[in-house]
Amino acid sequence: MAEFPSVDWFHAVRSVFNEHDEYHGAGGGACDTRFGVVVEDDVYALTMAGLRCVDAVSISADELPQLDFYLLMSHGDWRVMLENIRDNGRAALDQTLNTIDLDREEGLAHSAAEDQYKQDLFFRYNQTLQHFFDASSRVETSFSDSD
Repeated sequence: MAEFPSVDWFHAVRSVFNEHDEYHGAGGGACDTRFGVVVEDDVYALTMAGLRCVDAVSISADELPQLDFYLLMSHGDWRVMLENIRDNGRAALDQTLNTIDLDREEGLAHSAAEDQYKQDLFFRYNQTLQHFFDASSRVETSFSDSD
């Protein structure tokens, strides 16, 4: 069982995403970006190339400006989204990355470099990123007790 958030968890999701063609269609597609996932004090960089996630590493918050964009939510909000994905096999409409971004005044996707072009890559690739997170439905996940 992989604990969220951790490099091990992202690697487990990466394996499912890369190995199952069903995550590479239905509105998704080639995705070339290096983006971040921020969960409280934990920061991760994920590299997407073509139809694959090629890397997931832990980074410091100081490295965020080197990424195209990052996704920021509290541990509790990530848990709600991931449990919804687990329960449904994919995100319900109110728990998709796009809906979460639109529903939050501050948004979900951010650019540490204040580069709107890079931040817009979230919107260009959000369906593929959604498929990536939907792949977590096949990963047995535990959560830290920080909530």
